[in-house]
Amino acid sequence: MSKTFKASVNNTFDFEIKDGDISNFDTLQISESKFHVLKQNKSYDAEITRADFYKKSYEVKINNNTYHINISNKLDDLIKDMGFAIGATKHIDSVKAPMPGLILEINVKAHQEVKENDPLLILEAMKMENIITAPTDGIIKSISVNKGEAVEKNQLLIEFEI
Repeated sequence: MSKTFKASVNNTFDFEIKDGDISNFDTLQISESKFHVLKQNKSYDAEITRADFYKKSYEVKINNNTYHINISNKLDDLIKDMGFAIGATKHIDSVKAPMPGLILEINVKAHQEVKENDPLLILEAMKMENIITAPTDGIIKSISVNKGEAVEKNQLLIEFEI
């Protein structure tokens, strides 16, 4: 059973590579990061100039041209399709009401910078005060509710600048 990998070069070109394809190269390692490669009677000088093994991200110089390469396999694609990503940062552009309730207090203003877990507002629901916090670091773009206003579940409360 052969393994298949996807390589994205400069975020422009995508290739599928099977582990058997690699054996078609005649490669001679010159140093720890430099290689001489023969492919179909053509000679290439290759150097790995940057490597991040955990992110599967590489910068490779081939005949003085630099290429940025990201490699993924079927598991990486499945994780990405499920909405998970290793080392991914949160990109959240809004906060919505998790339940219907009444806005008791608003602790932020438009254009204010906030850090993750900073209190944004207090929402009273079922006689309980719920502190709604910032899901990520960011800057408040707009506030869509006012103190004393009743809100519905999933109603937009606050937007972040992206």
